[in-house]
Amino acid sequence: MIHFFGNQDSKVFAVQTVKELSAESTSKLNWLFGNQPKINAASLDAFFIGPRAAMITPWSTNAVEITQNMGIDGIIRIEEFDASTEDFSDFDPMISEKFNGLNQDSFTIDILPEPILDIEDIAAYNQQEGLSLSNEEVEYLEGVATKIGRKLTDSEVFGFSQVNSEHCRHKIFNGTFVIDGEEQPTSLFKMIKETSKQFPNDIVSAYKDNVAFIKGPKVEQFAPKTADKPDFYQTEDFNSVISIKAETHNFPTTVEPFNGAATGSGGEIRDRLAGGKGSLPLAGTAVYMTSYSRLEEKRPWEQKFEARDWLYQTPMDILIKASNGASDFGNKFGQPLICGSVLTFEHEENSSSSTSKARKLGYDKVIMQAGGIGYGKAEQALKDTPKEGDKIVILGGENYRIGMGGAAVSSSDTGEFASGIELNAVQRSNPEMQKRAANAVRGMIESEENFIVSIHDHGAGGHLNCLSELVEDTGGKIDLDKLPVGDPTLSAKEIIGNESQERMGLVIAEKHIDTLQKIAERERSPMYTVGDVTTDDRFTFESKTKGDKPMDLALEDMFGSSPKTVLTDKTVVRNYKNPRYKTKNLEIYLKQVLQLESVACKDWLTNKVDRCVGGKVAKQQCAGSLQIPLNNVGVMALDYNGKEGIATSIGHSPISGLIHPEAGSRNSITEALTNLIWAPLKDNLKSVSLSANWMWPCKNEGEDARLYKAVKAISEFSIDLGINVPTGKDSLSMKQKYPDGEVISPGTVIISAAGNCNEISKVVEPVLQQNGENIYYINISQDDFNLGGSSFNQTLNAIGNQAPDVKNASFLKNTFNTIQDLIKADMISAGHDVASGGLITTLLEMCFADRNLGADFNISALQEEDSIKVLFSENAGIVFQADSSVETILSENNIEFFNIGTVNDTEKVTIKNNEDTFSFDVTEMRDVWYKTSYLLDQKQTANDLAKDRFENYKNQSLQYTFPNNFTGKLPVIDASKPKPKAAIIREKGSNSEREMANAMYLAGFDVKDVHMTDLISGRETLEDIQFIGTVGGFSNSDVLGSAKGWAGAFLYNEKANTALKNFFKRDDTLSVGICNGAQLWMELELINPDHEVHGKLHHNNSQKHESAFTSVAVQKNNSVMLSSLAGSTLGVWISHGEGKFNLPMSEDNYNIVAKYGYDSYPSNPNGSDYNTAMLCDTTGRHLVMMPHIERSTFQWNWANYPVGRKDEVSPWLEAFTNAKNWIENK
Repeated sequence: MIHFFGNQDSKVFAVQTVKELSAESTSKLNWLFGNQPKINAASLDAFFIGPRAAMITPWSTNAVEITQNMGIDGIIRIEEFDASTEDFSDFDPMISEKFNGLNQDSFTIDILPEPILDIEDIAAYNQQEGLSLSNEEVEYLEGVATKIGRKLTDSEVFGFSQVNSEHCRHKIFNGTFVIDGEEQPTSLFKMIKETSKQFPNDIVSAYKDNVAFIKGPKVEQFAPKTADKPDFYQTEDFNSVISIKAETHNFPTTVEPFNGAATGSGGEIRDRLAGGKGSLPLAGTAVYMTSYSRLEEKRPWEQKFEARDWLYQTPMDILIKASNGASDFGNKFGQPLICGSVLTFEHEENSSSSTSKARKLGYDKVIMQAGGIGYGKAEQALKDTPKEGDKIVILGGENYRIGMGGAAVSSSDTGEFASGIELNAVQRSNPEMQKRAANAVRGMIESEENFIVSIHDHGAGGHLNCLSELVEDTGGKIDLDKLPVGDPTLSAKEIIGNESQERMGLVIAEKHIDTLQKIAERERSPMYTVGDVTTDDRFTFESKTKGDKPMDLALEDMFGSSPKTVLTDKTVVRNYKNPRYKTKNLEIYLKQVLQLESVACKDWLTNKVDRCVGGKVAKQQCAGSLQIPLNNVGVMALDYNGKEGIATSIGHSPISGLIHPEAGSRNSITEALTNLIWAPLKDNLKSVSLSANWMWPCKNEGEDARLYKAVKAISEFSIDLGINVPTGKDSLSMKQKYPDGEVISPGTVIISAAGNCNEISKVVEPVLQQNGENIYYINISQDDFNLGGSSFNQTLNAIGNQAPDVKNASFLKNTFNTIQDLIKADMISAGHDVASGGLITTLLEMCFADRNLGADFNISALQEEDSIKVLFSENAGIVFQADSSVETILSENNIEFFNIGTVNDTEKVTIKNNEDTFSFDVTEMRDVWYKTSYLLDQKQTANDLAKDRFENYKNQSLQYTFPNNFTGKLPVIDASKPKPKAAIIREKGSNSEREMANAMYLAGFDVKDVHMTDLISGRETLEDIQFIGTVGGFSNSDVLGSAKGWAGAFLYNEKANTALKNFFKRDDTLSVGICNGAQLWMELELINPDHEVHGKLHHNNSQKHESAFTSVAVQKNNSVMLSSLAGSTLGVWISHGEGKFNLPMSEDNYNIVAKYGYDSYPSNPNGSDYNTAMLCDTTGRHLVMMPHIERSTFQWNWANYPVGRKDEVSPWLEAFTNAKNWIENK
């Protein structure tokens, strides 16, 4: 039956139960739904927008679990429905539908599970289901059926199509190319592998696992001693490996951008979880490429090619929703996103440019790339071979009708199939579930011995792909009945082939199952033992109860001798026109270039994505006192010791590749390297490994030939540089079909570079310093200045016929290594690459991130008379600031350099090139550059706050007042004295426990890891604990309100409730709630328990997640932790969606400990009453705050720190030291 709660005129909660609700359960639900009443009606006669009936949402999964944790039995499903009108249509039909009334059948789906089908005609079935099997593959399967003497089942044909899809098997990259009648000597994959063969450098594992591993440094593990019970944190050294990976999720993002990009991010995170016997994700990267956004009417570069009747979503919708999805997944999983890129492009070819047919180019089939870095333990970097009798286990969520055929459909042109097939590939994102599974894997990895034999992620192809790859060397038998089913209407084929996300498959010896089970139960990660490893080289799914066998094939038949792909193509010459331009219009051109999404400010992306979670972020996108996204490179620490880390960067140049595919490849690698160069790497260039991700419209005339040239250039250029490409991915169906034609995405390679950064505090930022030093330019391309493929040409609706190239690999190598040595010697003050937007953009950007900053340049020595060419060409290069002592070193290394300018404090940039002189106002140009971000921000930010951000960002520069007694030294801990005991308390979905525990540990506490399951079960009582921290994150995915479900777990579980009440009754205890932990304390009304009307934390005024490095002014206060910092103004990270202190009484009723540095948005990110950032109770013992002081513990954590200081810790550690001293003196 379905019960309704809420208000029929606004929002209704539909609660499906197996029985009547008791009065007690109804009362609990009233509280959970924000004191909304039960509606005493069996049906509601009105229009509503809600989730598709057939898809149980992740929101529902979390809501039902919250009710279970509150002791309410018998609830099957809960969904939200918003009141609507008959003619309302502004909703996403991919995930929602309009209901004309709600009733007892609203969740009823009249579908019976389809029986197992024997396929009579494989070719017809292939067409009907859109499986993308070639004629040769159909013949092969017919041969298998003959060989085994029976018809293949629908699951077997479907399974073969998934595991042998282009998406999974990379048939084109392993295929034979015949170009202009000549068979090429080697495959694309072999060319890429050649880089690792010739220069293995520090590779540990390449091409054979979910990720590539390269040798890392010795670092320190900070983790609880054991993972299956509450235990104390300890440190232990281990030899690390560094993981690098990037994946694309182009088709799902084109169809349904939010979930497509979210699950793309989630899938790539799972890849980094599945390296070796398990490894840990550390940080993510993201790239978005779409056709033009058409943010404003009549932008000149968007007029030439008319907007299409978009198949699913507009480019603007995709940019907003996809970035929201990727951000949401990372934020909730607890992975910072530290580096990214955006490109918008379209172009209608002129018929005179080639003898071949003119084409329409554009990223109508979008690119959404999720990449990232991580680490593992060297001794766990290689998988073991499963043994007979080992158990096959799944961690994570249930099976739903999601992504059916996603692997095969991703291998096809979008628009090729009936929309029903394509909609079947819509994904469902549940990051909180994935976090639970990841925590269980983390527990195994960090244990004294990791018992995982092999591990794989569930992605394309679902169980079929994941489980078959786990047992491909042995064989395996899966019990169909043991697979968890979230939708009872699924057929056997759908159960084993759906792409429900957030699941890991692994193999573990039977005797160690109990260890994993205990960890999984503690982390609330569902765990299912679903099968056994065999030695019969067969892969079987069988129902033990019914005897059904949807799949029973020899592995050799399943992974069969899929026919070799042969690609025959010819070279097509295309001469793209150059634009006409006049030097006198340079400022007009500049203002257009600065508004292209690829060049313009990316604040609309960075302001909503967590860039600090985990407390190990050493360098993210934003720089300077204005905190605008300009940084070249992302850097993560590998531990909390502040030295060893991983640097990562991105490079791509597809438009120069249209002119000259080899140049496009070399430019892409060089862009990644000129971004990475600013982070000091252990062995300079030799430390670098690359991931190459290929998005190409294969099987279109001339494109296979171009792809071959592009791959060959990546291989040869990497070898010339002495570096390797140990990982990558291809997506080779980059075409969108429309009823009246097609649009081809430009062939694109995205390079992700990574390496061991062994001095994370020495990373150079692109912010010029007022120190009297010179500004230098090096033309790394060593090529003439060419405008082909540039942003400048793009704004004039042209591509151009001559692209800049990188002429000399040894010059690049030599320059990279020399600049690295200068950085390590502290001889470079600022640095930036030259790429999108050209040299003029680089010079301006280096003045953007601070106030009172400008520069005077003279570039006449570059010997290019054409000022447009020299300033807008995108020849690879670097600009850096240093004193003249670098000149000798550069000359000794035969590096050609140019001294081009000096800094001024006038906020003016002047540029002289021979007879031409230009002058620009930095404030004006920065606003032009920021404008596109503002326009996109308007689409995602409520209450017109995008306008406030645009008006205020340049007037809220970070300014600090440090405490007078601050030394910057780590506290000295007296080892002879017993340590006071602290605990962090976390719930499923928490993601900030490690940084909180570390801050406590550094201050001298013995820190215990406590999960809510420990408190609910009575394993933990908090009796010996004097200081607790409730941590940040997204408990229960923020479903029904931040910390509402967490609060319910405390209120409605007797043992947890008693433990907390007893803790607060004692007078020798302290607590701090940060972010989600603050929301918990406020929801439980622990800070001002005597108030009649309680303050709570509400949604930010912007109605979106806010991420920023801001400042807070510590007020005069009586807080035990923060009273000593009164009068300080300090930088601090914030990252939250519901951080607005809603304080209903007058200010004098609250003990406000700290306020934001400025009282307006975005410095105050949430609109809190009285500008409140931190609050404590009347005793000063219990403190709540939205800012993350625990993620701002070290100098290298801060996104902006006072120049000239070299501190071991930031002033914020004093808060935790004060807590320790108070307890010891009690």
